[in-house]
Amino acid sequence: MDKRRLVHVAVLAAVPFVMVLGNSMLIPVFPQLKRAMDLTQFQVGLLITVFSIPAALVIPFAGVLSDHIGRRKVIAPALAVYGLGGLIAGGAALLLEQPYGVVLAGRIVQGVGAGGTYLLAVALAGDLFTGSGRTKVLGVLEAANGVGKVVSPILGAAVALIVWWAPFFVYGVLALPVALLVWFVIDEPPVEQGRGLRGYVRALVRIFRGRGVSLAATYLAGMAALFLLFGVLSFLSDELEQRYGIEGFAGGLVLAVPVAAMAGTAYLAGALFQKRLSWLKPAILAASGAAAASLGVAALFSELVPFMAALAVLGVAIGAMLPAVNMLVTSAAGQEERGVVTSLYGAVRFAGVAVGPPAFALALEVGRGVMLGAAAACAAVVLALSWWLISPNKLLVEAGTGDARRKQRNLRPAEPQPQPEG
Repeated sequence: MDKRRLVHVAVLAAVPFVMVLGNSMLIPVFPQLKRAMDLTQFQVGLLITVFSIPAALVIPFAGVLSDHIGRRKVIAPALAVYGLGGLIAGGAALLLEQPYGVVLAGRIVQGVGAGGTYLLAVALAGDLFTGSGRTKVLGVLEAANGVGKVVSPILGAAVALIVWWAPFFVYGVLALPVALLVWFVIDEPPVEQGRGLRGYVRALVRIFRGRGVSLAATYLAGMAALFLLFGVLSFLSDELEQRYGIEGFAGGLVLAVPVAAMAGTAYLAGALFQKRLSWLKPAILAASGAAAASLGVAALFSELVPFMAALAVLGVAIGAMLPAVNMLVTSAAGQEERGVVTSLYGAVRFAGVAVGPPAFALALEVGRGVMLGAAAACAAVVLALSWWLISPNKLLVEAGTGDARRKQRNLRPAEPQPQPEG
């Protein structure tokens, strides 16, 4: 990979890194936010929900728009909006005596911006790279997303040591420079203008008519992974303080354990899958099974070390699943429709993030074991549906390997050099 391509990868990787701070950086700061703004647990949880729901709603429209005007022209302004929302929330916390309402408004603005970031960066990577190079770059992006999840609780806890509202300003400080880099550094392939709206709709109908069931099952696997991850993290943040007396910066370090396992696995899996596309579905199946087993084992332990070991296995499972899911989704459509296909996937991912924490909180009212057992059952359902419904032969039709017959026979392509499409 030449220097120009490496710069593109670095800039694209910065997008998910910044975006993932949106929720993960605030989770370890929840106790301080509750005390400073006199909030209930439900109210502080809304800081996650009001971010994730707008993002889920905006993502499909951002994908359609990016298919017509280009990914870069959507991603860069979206990052600026994301950073602005953080500055609004931080400014309200700094200047107002009762800042909660304006902080929520700032979080909504952030969510709108987040809707045009990470998954469009995935789509843009699909436009810029082909074949095995695409798989590896997607692994790097998912790893950057995971590294952001590792760093964000530590960063949030560390910055909050200065003052409780400082994490909100971090969003603007990081997002605005990345927006400029995306705008000025990325060389995006030209967008074809020949297809009208009617032809565009027909193409999308054709994609979902032929591959809709497999796509839906693949979407579900990605949604479930994020649902389980954020549900567990929100539960763990409270559990560390209430059961183990661990909070603040130390809590951020412990929260980083499962996401560190996820990040490392995502990077390795992305590199491993680049020559082994036939492993994508088995990876999703194995990861779902490992997630179910780890959650079931976690329900059996109350001691910190074995409990965290089980959650580390959960992180490994999610890290193995997401690069495989990303590759299947980005390869299910050509360049013109890839934005909306991947963005619909992003919407369900954010839906998983939004639903996970409140769902785990409601299940916890019944009992800790019931909550973790239900989560294990959820992973088992994903395993069964993925085995039954995901068909890589249908989804890898645009993998860019240059030999459709070989893909249909064993899904093992040659290893072309990464080249921009179009």
